Amino acid sequence: MAKEIDPSTSMAALFGSRVRRLRLAAGLTQAELARKIHVVSSRIAQIERACGAKPTLSMAQALDVALNADNLLVDLWPYVYREAFPDWSRMFMAYAERAVSIRQYTAHVMPGLLQTEAYARALLSVGQTLTGEEQLEERVAARMARQERLTAPDRPNLWVVLDEAVLRRPVGGHAVMHEQLKRLLGNAEETSITVQVLPFDQGEHSVMGGSLTLLTLPDGSEVAYREGAHHGQLTEEPDDVRRLTLAYDRLRAAALPPLMSLDMIRSVMEGNHHAAHLPSQSARHRVAQKQLQQSGGWRLRGGRGRTPRHRPRP
Repeated sequence: MAKEIDPSTSMAALFGSRVRRLRLAAGLTQAELARKIHVVSSRIAQIERACGAKPTLSMAQALDVALNADNLLVDLWPYVYREAFPDWSRMFMAYAERAVSIRQYTAHVMPGLLQTEAYARALLSVGQTLTGEEQLEERVAARMARQERLTAPDRPNLWVVLDEAVLRRPVGGHAVMHEQLKRLLGNAEETSITVQVLPFDQGEHSVMGGSLTLLTLPDGSEVAYREGAHHGQLTEEPDDVRRLTLAYDRLRAAALPPLMSLDMIRSVMEGNHHAAHLPSQSARHRVAQKQLQQSGGWRLRGGRGRTPRHRPRP
């Protein structure tokens, strides 16, 4: 009889240990369980020993049903999935799940929390670490699952600043992009979500080339996360977070005010925004201040950002 692995060594080991215990309790051999979920028996052996490829979400779901696990394996799967990411990435995802406020700037692509499934699939399909169609669907499912936070009772306030390039790059083709922009306009109608666009004519800025996310946690502490094409950096040092918060506030002040931003998104979606005249920066600032004062406390500050309050519906 194979020796059971130590479940404390990793999340994959814990998952494998639970599969083995449930299988034995059900009186099934590895071959019998494999037939139930339509995989080879060696795949069950790999899962139970936490070796080889990690289980996919669909496999976790099939195992859960076959072993009557009452969603235990499905609930464990996200932790197994995250284990493949670097420590700083796992820490960021853990912080994001608890954040009461998320402020984000993206230079090239739509934030994951606001992506349609088709947009996410097109984007993730070009990942350098992608190993196949099954892994692609697994990553798409994980991204869509994270969006459930935006409709949860404890949903965070989300403020995103999008570079104009995000609107103009037709990820997935024009039809997919049209639906993505339509979805973005719908998201922006939510009282807990604010969207701004940073137009090309603003020129250079200190966060060019990647994305910046600022998270406010329930205890009031803040962390920052910067990400490029193939790297990411989590920042927890308060002085560094304050510096990045100031950079974000400057971007927010330079961007089009929320209502103007929605007009621009709508115009790009309709294919009419080519060389349209944009108001001057001073005019934008006046409109931004008026809108932010009317929105019940979402004021821009020159220094450290504050957690925004819900805006009342008009």
